[in-house]
Amino acid sequence: MTTRFITFEGPDGAGKDSVLDIVIPQVREHLHRELVVTREPGGDHIAEQIRDLILDPDNKAMDERTEALLYAASRRQHLQAVIEPALARGGVVICDRFVDSSIAYQGAGRGIGEQAVADLNGFATNGRTPDLTIYLDVPAAVGLERIRTHRKNQQYDRLDQEEAAFHERVHDAYLRLVHNNPQRIVTVDATAALQDVAAETLSILRAHLAGDWQ
Repeated sequence: MTTRFITFEGPDGAGKDSVLDIVIPQVREHLHRELVVTREPGGDHIAEQIRDLILDPDNKAMDERTEALLYAASRRQHLQAVIEPALARGGVVICDRFVDSSIAYQGAGRGIGEQAVADLNGFATNGRTPDLTIYLDVPAAVGLERIRTHRKNQQYDRLDQEEAAFHERVHDAYLRLVHNNPQRIVTVDATAALQDVAAETLSILRAHLAGDWQ
C-alpha cells in the first residue's frame, strides 16, 4: 500500500513541533505529490473551535468523557473536511496526532479505558487508520522538564497542568500501542539531540515515500 496518511505521536515534551518544523520543508522539496500538513485537535475551522474549548485552562470542571467525546467530534470534522479530501485527491497527509493520542491521553491518562476510547474513535473515523505513525518517545519526566524549561511564562493548557502520574500513564499507553502495532508505528528516540531526531525522522519518511521522492 502506498504510504499517504502519516501521523506523528508522542507524549508532551517529545518535541514534535520542533521536529516537524525541520522535516516538513524538506519533505515539500522532495515529494512529487501534494502535501497537506495538519494537526489535531483542530485542522479545520470548526475543529479548531472545539480545540479551544478542550484545551482552555479555565475548563477544569470538564468531565473526562465529555473531553473524549469532544476530541472524537473534532477528529470526525477534521477527517471529513481536510484529511479524506486530500487523500482522495492523491495527496500525502501528515497529521500531528490522531486516534493514538486519544487512546493514550483519555483512555489511559484519564482512566476511561483504552478499548472504550478506541471504539469511540473507530465510530468517529469510520475505521480510517494511518498508513504510518512516527512515535517520538521520551520518558514522562524528561518531557515534563522540557515543558517547564521552554514554556517559561507561557500559559499551560489543561493537559500540561496534569500531575506526573497522568503523564506516566500516557507514556505507558503509547508503549503498548507501539508493541501492538509494529507494522504501523515506528519509534524514534526523542531524547537525542534535535538535529539527530529530525535526521532519523526524515530518513523514515524518505523510505516510506520512496516512490514519490525525488
